[in-house]
Amino acid sequence: MRKIPLGRTGDQVSQLALGAMLMGTSTDEPTSVGMLERYLDAGGSFIDTADCYAWWPGPDNTGGESEALLGRWLAKTGKRDEIFLATKGSAWVRDPEPIRSGDGSWETMAAQWVGAGGDTLRRAIDDSLRRLGTDHVDLYYVHVDDRSTRLEETLGALAEIVSAGKARYIGWSNVRTWRLERVRALAEKNGWPAPVAVQEEHSYLRPKAGADTLSIVDDELTDYLRANDDLTLVAYSPILKGIYDDPAKRDGHQVMRWYAGPDADARLAVLTEVAAELDVTPNQLVISWLLHRTDPELVTLIGPRTPEQLETALAASDIKLPAEQLDRLDTAGA
Repeated sequence: MRKIPLGRTGDQVSQLALGAMLMGTSTDEPTSVGMLERYLDAGGSFIDTADCYAWWPGPDNTGGESEALLGRWLAKTGKRDEIFLATKGSAWVRDPEPIRSGDGSWETMAAQWVGAGGDTLRRAIDDSLRRLGTDHVDLYYVHVDDRSTRLEETLGALAEIVSAGKARYIGWSNVRTWRLERVRALAEKNGWPAPVAVQEEHSYLRPKAGADTLSIVDDELTDYLRANDDLTLVAYSPILKGIYDDPAKRDGHQVMRWYAGPDADARLAVLTEVAAELDVTPNQLVISWLLHRTDPELVTLIGPRTPEQLETALAASDIKLPAEQLDRLDTAGA
C-alpha cells in the first residue's frame, strides 16, 4: 500500500486509512480485530477513530467503544508502534437520547456536543489515551469546529497537549476554509502547533450549488490545499454510504441532498461506464479515483463495517486507471 507525506511533518502515512468508527458496536470485537489485522497485513498503518464513536448504533452505546476496542487490541498484540493512530475530541455527545428521539439534524446534534473548550479537550485527550491504552496519539483532531469557543483557548489547550507529548500533531475536521486559515494564522502568531491535516467529506460527486459545505470539500478548500502543502486532506465518506453501486439506494438517500442534480447525473453516468469497462464496481472505482489524485494528494479514509467491505476497498487500491479513462472521469459533469 502506497504511503504519502503528511504535510511537511516528515512522516509518511498510508494513502488508504482505516476508520474504526463502528468497531466495538455495529461490528463485533472478533470481526473488528480480524479487519484490523487484515488491513495491517495489506500494508496499511493509518487508523482513525474518535472519542464519540459510536453512540448511535443502540441505546446501550454512549461513545468510547471504538477507542476501547482498539486499546484492547493494542494491549494484546503490542502493535502500537506499527500504526499511525488518530483520534478526535469535541464531538462527544452529552446526552444521545434527544438525538435518537428527535430529527437527527445537525442542529440537534450540535446542541449536545461538548465543544472545544480548553478544559474539555484536556479531559478528552486523557480519556481517549486511557481507553486506547497508550501515552500518545499521532494525530489529534478538533472533531467539529466550535465557534462558541475562542480559537485562542482551543489552540492554547492543543499546544499544551502536544507539549506534554500526548499528541504529536493536531488536525481539524468539519471546518470552513476561512476558519482554517484563521486557525493557522493564530497558530503562527503565537508559536502554537498548526494543523497538519484537515478531515472533510470528499467523494467523486461534487456538492451542488447552494449546498452547505461545512463538512464537504469544495472548490475553495481544494484551492487552499493546493496552495498550502503543509496541510493534508483526509477524505472521509469516500463512497457516500455506498450509493454508487445501487441506483435504488441513492434515490432519495439523505446523503444525496448535497449532491443530486445534473452534474451528479452526468458524473454517475461516466463512472458507471468506466467501471463496466474495467470490470470493477462503481464504489471501487471511486476509491481508486481518489487514490489517483495528485492535485492535491490526499488520504482516503474508508469505514468498512464488514470484512467483505474491507476487501472491496483494498482491491480498489490495486486498480490502475489508464490516462484516457482517468481523464473521462475527471472531466465528466454538467
